[in-house]
Amino acid sequence: MRILLTGKNGQLGRCFQDVVAVSAHELFACNSSELDITNADQVAAMVAEVKPDVIVNAAAYTAVDNAEQDQAQAYAVNEQGVANLAKAAEALGVPVIHVSTDYVFDGQAVAPYKPSDETAPQGVYGASKLAGEQALAAICTRYIVLRTAWVFSEYGNNFVKTMLRLGNEREALNVVADQYGCPTYAGDLAKAILQLCDRYQATQELAWGIHHYCGDLPTSWHGFARTIFFKGHQAGLLENIPQLTAISSEQYPTPAKRPEYSVLSTATLEALGVEPSGWLQALDAVMSKLKAHAK
Repeated sequence: MRILLTGKNGQLGRCFQDVVAVSAHELFACNSSELDITNADQVAAMVAEVKPDVIVNAAAYTAVDNAEQDQAQAYAVNEQGVANLAKAAEALGVPVIHVSTDYVFDGQAVAPYKPSDETAPQGVYGASKLAGEQALAAICTRYIVLRTAWVFSEYGNNFVKTMLRLGNEREALNVVADQYGCPTYAGDLAKAILQLCDRYQATQELAWGIHHYCGDLPTSWHGFARTIFFKGHQAGLLENIPQLTAISSEQYPTPAKRPEYSVLSTATLEALGVEPSGWLQALDAVMSKLKAHAK
């Protein structure tokens, strides 16, 4: 199977390259300089040249706070870029697997969000990602939207690596404790996408539409930080565990509002045999990789 991947330099893109490398699939991976998804002509030319069996879109504008000021670019990538990929895919008759976000919801739920639940993004990032989902649905006959949340990995910039860095720099840290979600290892998300590709190759069918993929256990950012410090210390990546103080979102204002509750229900994917990310075990693996890289 020939897979065209966008966003190859992001956390998910790099993890997806790792998992495909040990599969039988042929991967054509692009970064933004190799394929600008906001350029419809470039997208059409690349898809016509590669002739993929499936397109995996891991490219996105993800600077949540910057998006509040940089609305045009956020929508260019997260809506128009998706529409360009969708049109090229539909012209070739191939499906798109597209990654979206928990930020499409308002964060006011009290039970895990289902794919069918009403969306109500609270900022530009979430609104632009929702617009991308809608563009894909309007254009493509066959598509999968995978909404995910709290992504971490050994690659790029993420909460795990930030906490380890700050933990080594400071004796005490304040972390928000009133926002809840499920940490998701990008490597597990990559495996889930590859599972869907394998299923499609075998059957030429998938449960088209919107699904959720995230970690198996909800926590707060404060709880996540505490776990990172404990495991980081165990792995020898932290000399000392800093004092950790729980604070409210109001005490840590940001330009973009974060969802208070963004636990996602993964039931529809589990029905297909795709298990949620076991993030505690994945965090151990990431610590081992970071330690090996540090040597």
